[in-house]
Amino acid sequence: MKLVNQSKNPHAFKDVSDNETTIAMVIWLLSFFTTFLGPLIIWVLKRDDSAFIDQQGKNYLNYLISYLIYTIIASVLVFVLIGVVLLFILGIAMIIYSIVAIIFVLKGEDYVVPFTIEFIK
Repeated sequence: MKLVNQSKNPHAFKDVSDNETTIAMVIWLLSFFTTFLGPLIIWVLKRDDSAFIDQQGKNYLNYLISYLIYTIIASVLVFVLIGVVLLFILGIAMIIYSIVAIIFVLKGEDYVVPFTIEFIK
């Protein structure tokens, strides 16, 4: 299975250091434990240190806001029963996309999750 990257320029960041990839990976990894606050704190503290970390923080927050909107829509659709299926699919997709993002970030590539709306530019 080929992993698809929605980034306009996934190789925009050249010579990304191991420290930068580790911090960017932590942003995505914290999504499993502290969905909003942990990644936000890391991004706010480290965004001025690296353009790569800044971009990954923005990508994560855009992804989180987008999928929150999709979850709210699916929650409303629970009353028509299709929402239950949509909530299940969204939950699985969020786990998978976070893992895929970690893989891309560890390679030093910019990654944008599919269906993410760009709120923070």
